[in-house]
Amino acid sequence: MKNKLKQLLDPTLFRFLLVGVVNTAVGYGIMFGLYNLAGLHTWGDLGYWISSAANYVVGSVVSFFLNKHFTFRNEERGAGVVLRFAVNIAVCWALAYGLAKPATVWLLSGTVWSSQLQGNLSMLAGSGLFVLLNYFASAFSPSAAGKQRSKGRPPPAPFGYF
Repeated sequence: MKNKLKQLLDPTLFRFLLVGVVNTAVGYGIMFGLYNLAGLHTWGDLGYWISSAANYVVGSVVSFFLNKHFTFRNEERGAGVVLRFAVNIAVCWALAYGLAKPATVWLLSGTVWSSQLQGNLSMLAGSGLFVLLNYFASAFSPSAAGKQRSKGRPPPAPFGYF
């Protein structure tokens, strides 16, 4: 039991959580800033997609480098790790936001809430769904599971590309 708790409270977990807070602040600042302050909410669905994509493009770059170098201190080089990361992010983003937008529109149809507020709620729902999809895609990826099992540890939480 003590070893399990020690593995759970590994310093990597705390670094990962810190990176998550920084990444979320940067990503949300970009996404909601573009959508609300830069006026992309007036662009309809295109504004939604541009705002959320900008969040994940910038946020993913921040996340990749912070997790690779600060959280996991991984020295692996090459296009493979970057490609795995980029494909995972792109697929999770497209699924999450592709599902969140129509679901939120359907749930909020008939309300008096503005389309801007509905768009904000859609993006918030998309980001939550993205976290779930990204967690499962990364934690249970063959490369993540194999690397961690060879070290005698369970597969990691998100970012199993490292």
